[in-house]
Amino acid sequence: RLRLHDGKLIKDRRYHLRTYPNCFVAKELTDWLIDHKEAPDRETGIRLMQKLMDHYIIHHVCDEHSDYKDAKLLYRFRKDDGTFPLNKDVKVFMRGQSLYEKLVSVEESILKVREENSVKYQRTFLGCEMIDWLVQEGEAENRKEAVELGRALLEHGIIQHVSNRHHFFDSNILYQFWINFRRRRRLTELLNENSSCALSESPDSPFCLRKLNPDPGNTSFLSVQTNKEIKIVSAVRRSSITSLTGNSNPYFSTTPTLVFPPVAECNPKSVLKRPVTNEELLSPGAPYIKKTLTIVGDAVGWGFVVRGGRPCHIQAVDPGGPAAAAGMKVCQFVFSVNGMYVLHLDYQTISSLIMTGPRTLVMEVMEAIE
Repeated sequence: RLRLHDGKLIKDRRYHLRTYPNCFVAKELTDWLIDHKEAPDRETGIRLMQKLMDHYIIHHVCDEHSDYKDAKLLYRFRKDDGTFPLNKDVKVFMRGQSLYEKLVSVEESILKVREENSVKYQRTFLGCEMIDWLVQEGEAENRKEAVELGRALLEHGIIQHVSNRHHFFDSNILYQFWINFRRRRRLTELLNENSSCALSESPDSPFCLRKLNPDPGNTSFLSVQTNKEIKIVSAVRRSSITSLTGNSNPYFSTTPTLVFPPVAECNPKSVLKRPVTNEELLSPGAPYIKKTLTIVGDAVGWGFVVRGGRPCHIQAVDPGGPAAAAGMKVCQFVFSVNGMYVLHLDYQTISSLIMTGPRTLVMEVMEAIE
């Protein structure tokens, strides 16, 4: 967007006696993408811009077209007209980016290479140092507010404990930025993101796995019970996403969907003894109770598989995973995800909601009364 402003592709334009501020011509932008090697051809350029439309980053100036057309039509970045949806996830991400830029631009930065258990980590800081800095720079009014900010950054995958064993605390625990915001990203990376199409091709819903690459072998992770008490759970975790996908990106796996070998297709048959309808679940006096589960994903994921649709049910639960520690069981029905009612959705849609949401997952489930 900023490069387009600099290149004067974004400017006020007049059409049919009306002036449209800060817009660009779709055909000119496609030319620009090819000229600046952001897209190899027009078809790819169109797909990239459609991705931006799907993510509510750009739109047609009159919202008359829901798709991106390679024509003399006017489009605009939502950030230029104030319609960009600043939900909580976006706000936390932008706050994390702002803090990172501020930290790396100062001479005596608290971000340093440090060592823990003979392993060196980049861009690290102590929890108490970050708290001091946030208060000193006016980024937080007090230490409590600074801790809440640090926890939000950790739950959204922006910072983490160096060995992924602790939440964020005002202490001498060592943390690092998980995202290198200054890495030059190309638009074509958008086309490698997980999609509902890719999800539907998988034998199981893959959203039990996080987008963050895990460490193989034994790890510890946080699991939050329904009473909000934090509990440390240790287990032998599943194999690395990186090893399964062949991806070496140290920050985010761009292809988190696992490709299982034919023999690894798990739970092909539903665990439900019989089909259950929404009407049956919601009817007065039905033998079902609702529970709220708060699950903090570890570096591998949340540790469960969902199947079916309208309603979806829990097909499998990793006994050593965060979901199991929070009280999730097979055969429970998914009522809501992060406050959104989902009984009417299929598992592909629910999996997409969870994969694109925060690491801390709040789910309401319904289970049969014994």
